[in-house]
Formats: sequence, structure tokens, C-alpha cells
Amino acid sequence: MSHADTILRRLDGSMAAIRSLRDQVDRIDAVATALIDRLHRGGTIYTAGNGGSAAQALHLAEELIGRYRGDRPALRAVCLNADPTALTCIANDFGFENIFARQCEALLDPDDVLLVLSTSGRSPNLVEALKTAKQSATLTVGLLGSGGGECGPLCDHEITIDATDSAFVQEAHQVVVHLLCEMIEESR
Repeated sequence: MSHADTILRRLDGSMAAIRSLRDQVDRIDAVATALIDRLHRGGTIYTAGNGGSAAQALHLAEELIGRYRGDRPALRAVCLNADPTALTCIANDFGFENIFARQCEALLDPDDVLLVLSTSGRSPNLVEALKTAKQSATLTVGLLGSGGGECGPLCDHEITIDATDSAFVQEAHQVVVHLLCEMIEESR
């Protein structure tokens, strides 16, 4: 049995999602500019996501702390889904919907950024984190899918992939993550 039809269908969907980023160049540029500004002020970029988006949130933070392409000073970044002890403690004591909000309450300052990744934009724990960030006057950024969901209106900057297939959304988000890393490094 050949899987060629599946392969071609998936490739076409992925390419369409990535191609849609061409319509959001101004938004991507605005996000990069905002992140660069906050880093120059001494702010920290906090990232968060669930599942595959959690892996992308971790990837963005590690690229900033480590490096993307070239050697440069480490940049301030923290992934809120990286500490399993904090996540399980908060989930146990305050509920899963508060695993990021509680950390935001403790950590965020006005010069910081909370950047969330969500293929649906409807994750209650990300919605609560964004609400908490707003109370701290922290800049909020969403890399979202499916119309932005409840997260969209809570974001100062939003890049939404118009796809309902989470794999396609994540593939486009990964391109955005790398674009942001590249522009941030070029600014150093």
C-alpha cells in the first residue's frame, strides 16, 4: 500500500499554513520589534503552551538563552511549562487552569512579555495566564490557531494561523519561532 496520497495531502496542508504567514509579515515584524524592545529594557520573555505547543514554548526560550545561529550574550527567557514540580504543585493546590497564572502572578513585571502558543486559543490555563499578565501590565503575545479563540482578545499582539489541523498550526508556529529568533539575534 502506498502512502503517497497521505504524504502529498499533509505536505500541501503544511505548505498552505506556512504560506499564510506571508499575509502576516507586518504582525510578525511588530512582534519581533516588541520582543526586542522588551529585551533591551531588561525584560524577560516568558513562554507557555500545552502538549506540542509546550515543546515549542520550551524551544523558543532555549534558543534565546542559548543561541539560535550566532554567539551572543544570553537573553532573558523562561519557559513556564518547563518545571514539572511547579506545574504539579500548582495543579494540585490551585487547579490545572492556574498552572501558568500562578507563575505569572509571581514573576511578571511590566517590562516583560508573556508569549503563549496554542493551536486552539481556548486552553483555560493560557487564558488565565493572559488575564494575569494583563493585571501586571505585561505585554502579551499569542501564536494561535483556529481563529485565536479566547486567547486572541487577551493578546496585545496576535499571529493566528487560519487552520484547524493542529499539526499545520504548529508547523507554521515553528517558522514564526525561528523568524523571531533570527530577528532578535540580528538586533544584538
